[in-house]
Amino acid sequence: MPQPLPPLMSISDKAQPAAAPLKGWPLLRLGFRPFYLGTALLACLSVPLWIAIFLGRIQMQLEMPPLLWHGHEMLFGFAAGVVVGFLLTAVRAWTGLETARGPLLGSLILLWLAARVAALVAPYPVFAALDMALLPAAAAILLRVLLKAGNKRNIPLISLLVLMAIANLAFHLSVLGAIAVPAVAALYAELALIIMVVCVMTGRVVPMFTKNVTPGLVINVPRKFELTLLAVTAIALALWVLPTPAPLVLVASLAAAVLHAARLWMWHPRVTLKRPILWILHASYAWLPIGFALLALAQLGWVNPSLAVHALAVGVIGGLIIGMVTRTARGHTGRPLQASRGEVAAYALVMLAAVLRVLVPAVQPGWYAYALEGAACLWAIAFAIYLFIYTPWLTRTRLDGKDG
Repeated sequence: MPQPLPPLMSISDKAQPAAAPLKGWPLLRLGFRPFYLGTALLACLSVPLWIAIFLGRIQMQLEMPPLLWHGHEMLFGFAAGVVVGFLLTAVRAWTGLETARGPLLGSLILLWLAARVAALVAPYPVFAALDMALLPAAAAILLRVLLKAGNKRNIPLISLLVLMAIANLAFHLSVLGAIAVPAVAALYAELALIIMVVCVMTGRVVPMFTKNVTPGLVINVPRKFELTLLAVTAIALALWVLPTPAPLVLVASLAAAVLHAARLWMWHPRVTLKRPILWILHASYAWLPIGFALLALAQLGWVNPSLAVHALAVGVIGGLIIGMVTRTARGHTGRPLQASRGEVAAYALVMLAAVLRVLVPAVQPGWYAYALEGAACLWAIAFAIYLFIYTPWLTRTRLDGKDG
């Protein structure tokens, strides 16, 4: 029999704080509100800016190489910001206790925003100090709430933020020349960490979501298969991040690609085609086997490793983020879990951006610059759509009048 699903990545209303008069600006009532909007704005602005810098369209004097700025902001600004907003919301739902709201939540989002601005205009030590403060602060807040509630089974989640903070520290120390570790290795470690979380999270929620809306559907993924998949994935990612002989990375990556493709097949993705809020999760996951396959080919010198990185970053992480920030925001603003045409367009644009960024250069290297520009435009438009739809929702009280 499959094991019961622990509440790792499922935000629910099972445990809500006691009813109280609503007070304060709705934007600062729950973590997902400011962090989802802030990260969507970052996604809109930073990727086109990076492409313009990379292609020489504009000149900017940054305190670090532009490539490192781009990678850092996507992983530690965009993805980590979504994780913080999600966990501030999820822990409140799991415990019934407030995590951060009002001035405290405002301080967290301002800290996040200050780091994003400092990356462009401030001396590097100032940027590093601001940037390194958010993850430990969020971890401390969440740990306090979990301990107060006696919710021990979710305390291991704090380790995610701690590991992300360690990777961020390594990045900054590398850029400052304090340690002999390539800064890009810290970025790859962060990407690998997020991918491992994705593997665990999707294995728990995607089959559940799929079965919930498909009467009679049976999804039985053997527990031994799941454990094997997670172990092989962890090994493949570790071998990639660490200085390891290419043949070992090749074998492990190919094994991971096959296992993830088999897992996706067992989830019956074809039944989701008429439910966009669900198919985006399946479509995003499909980039995992693609990413590992490209990582294997990169060990042979057949493709640029950047293609594998962006299959995982744009296709998997970007796709799952646009899927989850719509799904969870709808649920926590009292709206039905039914994607509108605008949201469906955003889903499709992120997936098309991944195709342009990854697959087009793979088959037609001469179109690389055009593919980058096209992917950046589609990505930015997708998150602009999110901002257009969700800004009014996330800055107002829930439709049902509840707190949150």
